Amino acid sequence: MKLIDLTLPTQSENLALDEWLLQQIELANLAGPQAVSLGTANAEPKPTAGFEILRLWEPRQDVVVIGRSSKIAEEVDVEFCTREKIPILRRVRGGASIVSGPGCLMYAVVLDLKQRPELRALDKAHCYVLTRIRNAVNACGIKATIQGTSDLTVGDRKFSGNSLRLTKNALLYHGTLLNNFDLNVISRCLKTPPRQPDYRLSRSHADFLVNLNLEPALLKENLVNAWQATGAFDPTKSSDEVIKFLRNEIASLAKAKYSQPSWNHQC
Repeated sequence: MKLIDLTLPTQSENLALDEWLLQQIELANLAGPQAVSLGTANAEPKPTAGFEILRLWEPRQDVVVIGRSSKIAEEVDVEFCTREKIPILRRVRGGASIVSGPGCLMYAVVLDLKQRPELRALDKAHCYVLTRIRNAVNACGIKATIQGTSDLTVGDRKFSGNSLRLTKNALLYHGTLLNNFDLNVISRCLKTPPRQPDYRLSRSHADFLVNLNLEPALLKENLVNAWQATGAFDPTKSSDEVIKFLRNEIASLAKAKYSQPSWNHQC
């Protein structure tokens, strides 16, 4: 598994990069083995079949990210977000709306389903990924547990919500780790969710959510170790051709999709 520790300038670009990585692994599988992989010095960064990725990033501003099928009016306080200039973006994965920003650590795992066909079963996909994320947090000295469909908790309080998207041959699994985030922002941006896990017991966001309060570098290190991710893609050490290609690809997808009201506010 390859590591990409990369935060792009805008929220729409960060969402676009996750989807783009999913697309590349799907295309690599459809095309068969390729000659180059992500970050090759003198070629476009096309992953080989069997290539898998752990991506980490840290939001630079507060943002609401709604699920693929979420209804904004049911889940988000649009008036507050508009007044505070907090963007509302839609992701390609399911699940309910979340809020992230400085103090959150975001992760995305892109897996090859030809290598791991058992992960086409959603319950096995959730278990496979969340077990590794839980183990990484446990290695930091915090006892984490898996609850609900795809939550990670300390005791009975949630610090991570997660969602996934399957294509024919690839899986994108994404989550937020609340670490040193202003939890009051979540209470202001989001309404009471229409769908709740049983263990929530109708608690408010303030009573339900919790920060890990870990050193970010330690949390990252243990996530990387849990996934045995190596060969970090460092854009500062890649060729100009690779960087130009990546920027153009991600900017194009962000502009065409994640910056469009027709996508973000479709329901």
